[in-house]
Amino acid sequence: MGGMPGGAGMLKQLQKMQQDMAEAQAALETETVEVSVGGGALTIVITGHQRIQSIKINPDAIDTSDEEWLTDLQDLLVAGVNQAIEQSQTMAADRLESITGGLGNIPGLSGLLG
Repeated sequence: MGGMPGGAGMLKQLQKMQQDMAEAQAALETETVEVSVGGGALTIVITGHQRIQSIKINPDAIDTSDEEWLTDLQDLLVAGVNQAIEQSQTMAADRLESITGGLGNIPGLSGLLG
């Protein structure tokens, strides 16, 4: 980079982006998404790092007199966890895209990215 025009400016932009990425990653560790499935029967809270914080089951929404209630609950758990992971990944991608989206504006890197 030493001989490239604007190399110092590009280096500063990359260093700023690296710092912003580290801050975003740290924030995602505590940022959460809440997903509810089955009409509120099950609520899952997950972090931006795809770590389940809690799973709450609303006993009033589960009909335990139905002999299929356990299967229904298991199905809700699978659906809820999958939705929570997807929403968490979307949240993380959105946060990081807001930082890396500027890569195309850095002279010399735009051709490498697209």
